Amino acid sequence: MLAEWITDDFWAGFGIIGIIIGLVLLVFYIWSVVWAYKDANRRGKPGWLVAVLVALLSWPLGLVLWLLFRPNTTTLSHE
Repeated sequence: MLAEWITDDFWAGFGIIGIIIGLVLLVFYIWSVVWAYKDANRRGKPGWLVAVLVALLSWPLGLVLWLLFRPNTTTLSHE
């Protein structure tokens, strides 16, 4: 009886933690796609294309590739 209660309680807690981790990852995923879009626009590249590539190209890999190969300069002038 006690072992069943501990096992059920463990899996219930793991489910809540899993949901929280999943939500945090979802928020980070959405934020990174929006950031890549805005960053590409600032650098004179098509923002929608970069956002789609970051979102669909094995997500973390797409973000890392954009960080490595993005242009160094922005199109906005800082006066």
